[in-house]
Amino acid sequence: MRHRIAVIGAGPAGLTFARVLHRHDHPVTVLERDPAPDARPPGGTLDLHAGMGQLALDKAGLLTRFQALSRPEGQAMRILDTDGTVLRDWRPRPGDRANPEIDRGQLRDLLLDSLDVQWGRGVTRVVPGDRDGVLVHFADGRQERFDLVVGADGAWSRVRPAVSPATPHYTGVTLVETSLDDVDTRHPDLARLIGDGSVAVYGVNRGLVAQRNSGGHVKVYAQFRAPLDWHANPDRHLGLNRRTNLDRGRDADLDTGLDLADAEAMRSGLLALFDGWAAPVLDLLRRGAAFVHRPLHVLPVDHTWAHVPGVTLLGDAAHLMPPLGVGANLAMLEGAELAESLAAAPGDLDEAVRAFEEQMWARAGRWAKITLAGLDRLVSPDPAQAIALFDEVQSS
Repeated sequence: MRHRIAVIGAGPAGLTFARVLHRHDHPVTVLERDPAPDARPPGGTLDLHAGMGQLALDKAGLLTRFQALSRPEGQAMRILDTDGTVLRDWRPRPGDRANPEIDRGQLRDLLLDSLDVQWGRGVTRVVPGDRDGVLVHFADGRQERFDLVVGADGAWSRVRPAVSPATPHYTGVTLVETSLDDVDTRHPDLARLIGDGSVAVYGVNRGLVAQRNSGGHVKVYAQFRAPLDWHANPDRHLGLNRRTNLDRGRDADLDTGLDLADAEAMRSGLLALFDGWAAPVLDLLRRGAAFVHRPLHVLPVDHTWAHVPGVTLLGDAAHLMPPLGVGANLAMLEGAELAESLAAAPGDLDEAVRAFEEQMWARAGRWAKITLAGLDRLVSPDPAQAIALFDEVQSS
């Protein structure tokens, strides 16, 4: 009898896992709390590395289709000084496909294809099982049993408590995301500033990054060191001075708190935080649409757990780390590797899962240390540290 396998979460990790199992003719149930694939914005662009995300897609039989969708030109990277001076301008060589970019929505659709996903199935709790299997509790009150439950449900995983008491902790760095649409037509000056890939500017304990997606869409990320509740008193926590904000035409009163849901208040606060930077750089914020608050959380770099039969984790659920181009790649590779191991298992899933976890922990631990150290250099009291980090990456 075939094993009953469920993966919780229809992100890159869960879908890659399901696609590879599907390719090996093994049934898998994909459970996702979102009611539909397009229920919320899919997020920005991802660079898939040749030996990680692209390898996973190859195992899923999707590499050729990925190559047709991806944007090798998106590997371009430009770094500016706060006064607008170009400090670095890296462009991919012809034929360079080491880390081409793809929109998250495009990647999701590529992985979904013919997979049967059960949408709107929010999981509340997973109870490790007995001979009858692992019990999954759903938000609608229903329950279902499986032989193996794979948690690929992200940073705030509902599966993780079944194997580990660990919870994400705040890094001290917050991102605020905004976006520009139809940039080449509506904002040609900013399109030239960004180029084909990304542009980044680094100052003392803060930075601005703009990243081109497909279709003329640009994601802009303001990043800065601050307490988690910085918005309760931006004056004190960010070192801002109250002033009459000319962009709004009224007193900003930043010491009375900043409403994260008020786009104009967020814009004003960010412009004050980056005051003195070059006007074209600040235009990335002035012309942005809605602002989304994204404090960065991570799991401990050495996060492991005592093996629990019938339950395991992938991706952010297992090893949440700073978003420096590795997390999705690792998650997809793990999904593909676990699926291949299970497909090759002679009958005992537990042995295959144990071996996978040992391999995952060792590799993820190395990357967690690298990315956490990278975040410390990118959002640093010494902006030269950020440029030095990029120099090291580009030379490798």
